[in-house]
Amino acid sequence: MPWGRRINRLPGRGIRNTGCVKPGRRHRAEKEPKEETKSREDSAGEPDTSQSGGTVIITDHAGSQVEIPREVNRVVVTDILPLPSIITVFLGSGEKIVGMAPASMSAARTGLLGELFPDILNASTDFMNGSDINMEELMKLEPDVVFYNAGSKEIGEALRSAGFAAVAVSVNKWNYDSIETYDQWISLLSQIFPEKGDTAEQVSRYSQNIYEDIQNKVSGLKDEEKKDILFLFNYSDTTMVTSGKKFFGQFWCDAVGGRNVAAENSNAVINMEQVYEWNPDIIFITNFTPVQPEDLYENAVGQDDWSPVKAVQDKNVYKLPLGTYRSYTPSTDTPMTLLWMAKQVYPDLFCGCRHDPGGKGLL
Repeated sequence: MPWGRRINRLPGRGIRNTGCVKPGRRHRAEKEPKEETKSREDSAGEPDTSQSGGTVIITDHAGSQVEIPREVNRVVVTDILPLPSIITVFLGSGEKIVGMAPASMSAARTGLLGELFPDILNASTDFMNGSDINMEELMKLEPDVVFYNAGSKEIGEALRSAGFAAVAVSVNKWNYDSIETYDQWISLLSQIFPEKGDTAEQVSRYSQNIYEDIQNKVSGLKDEEKKDILFLFNYSDTTMVTSGKKFFGQFWCDAVGGRNVAAENSNAVINMEQVYEWNPDIIFITNFTPVQPEDLYENAVGQDDWSPVKAVQDKNVYKLPLGTYRSYTPSTDTPMTLLWMAKQVYPDLFCGCRHDPGGKGLL
């Protein structure tokens, strides 16, 4: 399978401030987002350069005004796991990233990021112990900016109290729309690294071109032609977690013209009886679980019997690509993941299609 690799850990959250402050944040597919949704225009603007000396003020995704050095050379990323890969590709180097979470490093080592940008592998993960952040170790890295998940308010407060320039990055402000979220992350980075010029506009245009090309192909599908899709976000012999309406799986299904079978499910934790009832045409397995399509074909996980399921019978079970990061979440790979996914769901519609890097659309 293109770009397919195994990833064996599901990331957690938390913080330790020398004396241990642990807010107990979670990363669960079934939880409701807690952040307010704002329009794109409200999310980020031009940095305020009115500050004297070598600093500027930027607006992060929590709406906070953050004073940062005019020239940022040392970056740490805490619990916003895809961001190190996005910053690395955005800058064309991992040299400025001096620290990131172990789960981000795991993806960098296993996927393409470490191969394309080996300097990213020099970043420290010592400031994180499991799901905790050790402030003393973080201080040793002397970061100019520390990125954190905008939903982790306690982490942000602890970082600011320790004197760090803490910049919030949102995962769910744009309703788990992977393309819009990715565009917004790039827009924020453009405030912090203005030397990258019109990169944000180029990224947005490229993503939008692919999205619109796919919509042009799937918009004519009749209801009876649309495929039923199931995401396995996490799966083992003890748990099965899918994506409901309020997670990234819903965006992927909508964007490729499919139906999310779990859209109306109140709980992302499911069982085989529900899978039998839904009987999906297509199953996508994320890189947040080590399970592979062959494990479903061979009933290799616990006592679950997948043989009656249409997707298994038709061999339409796919492992999401592992490129610069786990492609279920927003990442540099999001546009190409969308095209790849559309080709798996509707191979006849996208037979022979590839995307022109020059931005002219599907060929």
